Amino acid sequence: MSSPSDSDGARAGGEAVLLLRGVSRSFGGRPAVRPLSLEVPAGRTTVLLGESGSGKSTLLMAGLLPPDSGEILLEGTPVTVEAGPALRRRIGFGLQSGGLFPHLTAADNVTLLARALRRPAEWRQRRLSELAALVRLEPGLLSRWPAQLSGGQRQRVSLMRALMLEPAVVLLDEPLGALDPVTRGELQQELRRVFRSLGTTAVLVTHDLEEAAILGDRVALLREGALVQVGTMEELASRPVDPWVGRFLAGWQGRAVR
Repeated sequence: MSSPSDSDGARAGGEAVLLLRGVSRSFGGRPAVRPLSLEVPAGRTTVLLGESGSGKSTLLMAGLLPPDSGEILLEGTPVTVEAGPALRRRIGFGLQSGGLFPHLTAADNVTLLARALRRPAEWRQRRLSELAALVRLEPGLLSRWPAQLSGGQRQRVSLMRALMLEPAVVLLDEPLGALDPVTRGELQQELRRVFRSLGTTAVLVTHDLEEAAILGDRVALLREGALVQVGTMEELASRPVDPWVGRFLAGWQGRAVR
């Protein structure tokens, strides 16, 4: 079990790709994230877990929104106002329900930033084909508009877009939350397979205990904007730091398959 500061977590899973030190964020004078520190180790999936309003999504956006206090480092480089735009190109981002632009085809959604950065057409096409095969999306679907795709297909396209530029870290905010239970279960296994095959460093927000256990190598449990405990789901469930952690995890059956 790790302490809330998680000072040993990155060493256990590899060097920290994303490092938050004393980061806090408030909106309208109300704290959304209280000062906390968290290390995201390379090649691992870190899940931000907690109730609605616990600060999970705000913390996930830490690399995009300047914090009120503390510092954020991406691959050892401070994320500042000046350095932010360049560093954010090293971050892949996926939203709930896909967040695809409805006026662009699936292929154009995936390659949008690569085209803006003037990546060669040959490189874009090769990468597009590689990612479609990786997420098991039929190539013929890439010419369709988002409205012509199923929810599961849109999520696959969103994941391709997040991975397109070979980012240092992928941030996913409730990526499977809008899907039906059967599709969600299938894509949980797909995400797990993709991340492990690529050695992806990922941070994922969810409030679903089983999803956290399936996808998370490490789980950061938040409550009211504070980081309560960090560890595997098994560690959190067997050695909770306080009674609230035990109550929150009481519904988890420990059935996640590794």
